[in-house]
Amino acid sequence: MQTYLDSLVTDGAAGVLLHYRSPEQTWIGSSGVAELGTDRPVDPDGWFRVGSITKTFTAVVVLQLVGEGKLRLDESVAKWVPGVPDTISLRQLLNHTSGLYNYTDDLPEPAAIVRNRFRHRDPQDALRTGLGKPRLFEPGSSWSYSNINYIALGLLIEAATGSGYGDEVASRILRPLGLQRTVVPGDDLDLPDPHASAYLTVDGEPVDLARINPSQAWAAGAIVSTAADLDRFYAAVLAGELLAKAEQEAMLTVVPSGERYGYGLGIERHELPDGQVVWGHTGGFFGYLTVSYHSADLSKQLTLSYTGTNANPPETDQVLAGLLG
Repeated sequence: MQTYLDSLVTDGAAGVLLHYRSPEQTWIGSSGVAELGTDRPVDPDGWFRVGSITKTFTAVVVLQLVGEGKLRLDESVAKWVPGVPDTISLRQLLNHTSGLYNYTDDLPEPAAIVRNRFRHRDPQDALRTGLGKPRLFEPGSSWSYSNINYIALGLLIEAATGSGYGDEVASRILRPLGLQRTVVPGDDLDLPDPHASAYLTVDGEPVDLARINPSQAWAAGAIVSTAADLDRFYAAVLAGELLAKAEQEAMLTVVPSGERYGYGLGIERHELPDGQVVWGHTGGFFGYLTVSYHSADLSKQLTLSYTGTNANPPETDQVLAGLLG
């Protein structure tokens, strides 16, 4: 494990941490530095931005609302989120078969991201950006990952419950599971300590982006957490602690999303070359990369956080092969 983490640093990471558990061992460790230009080590229990792993949290809240009868998976979402075409269903947002454009494909150059990193971005603005682009395909006819789907789901949660997205995540997931080191940050610029910094390269120099307004990612990617909390969260997801049987089965019903990959409702299924099957998600947020995958029987769990400059992050396949293969 240590050799693998060290190799990621050799290949360009600033720092990396890992929590790994199997029937044979539990291993927690790190490599690299928490801040470039220092010798401060990465704390393996530190906080980080989880990026699109947020989508699994969002999906759980939506599916709980389905289980309560407030929503139906195959109903149009237009009644809840004005502007979304009435041919798009809740299920199609959750599994990325809506055909809506991915608004983050139009992110500005790194210099502009750095210049505007403290600005609030309203989710309705992101939704308008995505809806203003031509649809990629007719809903349900193909698959394409789109962050706009989960911005729309965040707005739907607020419309269906009458309370804030972050409040619903906290009351339905964080507090029941005792996830005291997971937060929906809103406009909070700062990561709790300890944390490692991540970077964007501007004019050949790395710029520390640990401090940033995460509102642009919101229900699609803003959550801040730790490896231990993510392992606990995915254990609860896969063990059926958070959803009734029907919603659990719906969540784990996948559509093809790549070679050996299938996407369910906010969660991904991946089959390794040796036949192992793991469930989880990846997440990226301006220099932060998170990989969190778990066997269905929870005999194996791994969560890795990588901090760097976005220049050469490892592929998910590489991480899973390096640690599970």
